[in-house]
Amino acid sequence: MHKESYIYLLANKHNNVLYTGVTNDLIRRVYEHKNKLVAGFTKKYNADRLVYYEACGSIIVAIEREKQIKGWSRKRSMI
Repeated sequence: MHKESYIYLLANKHNNVLYTGVTNDLIRRVYEHKNKLVAGFTKKYNADRLVYYEACGSIIVAIEREKQIKGWSRKRSMI
């Protein structure tokens, strides 16, 4: 049995920082970002607001979707 995977977008409170990630446990992962338990980009730039998520089925599909989104311009990503 496979576990559902997700891509998600986080923004800071001013919506001028955008982070794209992949997880198989969206609730846990957003909690980690909000509580600064994840070292790195999101902690440094306070990107802790979930602005979008998408269920993708498998992790492979989620990673492909993440790559697609990361290839977009920032303006398109925020639409």
